[in-house]
Amino acid sequence: MKLDYETQQLGNDTFRLHAYFPLPGLGILPVNSFVLRGSEPILVDTGLAGQRDSFLKELGSVLDPAELRWIWMTHMDADHVGNLDAVLQAAPSARLVTTYLGMGKAGLLGLPLDRCYLLNPGQTLNAGDRALLAVKPPIFDAPETTGLFDHSTGDLFSSNSFGAVMQQPAEFACEMAAADLRDGMHLWASVDAPWLNVTDRAKFQSTVSALRELRPGRILSSHLPVAEGAACETLFSNLEDVAGMDGFVGPDQVALEQMMAAA
Repeated sequence: MKLDYETQQLGNDTFRLHAYFPLPGLGILPVNSFVLRGSEPILVDTGLAGQRDSFLKELGSVLDPAELRWIWMTHMDADHVGNLDAVLQAAPSARLVTTYLGMGKAGLLGLPLDRCYLLNPGQTLNAGDRALLAVKPPIFDAPETTGLFDHSTGDLFSSNSFGAVMQQPAEFACEMAAADLRDGMHLWASVDAPWLNVTDRAKFQSTVSALRELRPGRILSSHLPVAEGAACETLFSNLEDVAGMDGFVGPDQVALEQMMAAA
């Protein structure tokens, strides 16, 4: 399977830069970044450092990185900040959109804090011809996690939320069998949010409902192919079922050695 980044155009001004990360014994995980062209171009997340050359090549095929004005970091995990330092150098006029906690993590990574622009869930970033609402996704593994809703397109960028472990690549979520999508989402939720087993179901479902009420036309997760139209409701329904789920428990050393021997 090809691991390099590739570009999928989702409209005149929205692009998905996607690669796949293997999860031995489980499947593969899409790792997506997004480019929003316009009067103030935006990059959402910066991908995997291990595929830096292909990431920067694909980014450059969409626009000149120097044109970027905003780099929206949904959170500071390695698969989201992998090429952030390189992008900041290539985009000297871009501001880094994050939260106060995200800025703290940026400082630990040695990134320039004067480039940060702090935005909390519920606040709106006016980026020229776009108004981007910051939202708190239902599923997250880092306290600074902030997704965004693009009022101009109806696109919901959900960070890790609505992600799924997959068995083979796909460009759209609707290409996956319904059971595979549901099971892949539930597995990913158990990995990314091991606290679900102590979550009040009604309260959790209210966080899902808050995003459903935005009526997104597309859900663009960091870890799922594009979901659009009726597939969005499928994602909401699948996610509502994860409250109370036990967290993922990986193999121990003996099982790992057996897996490596078998491979």
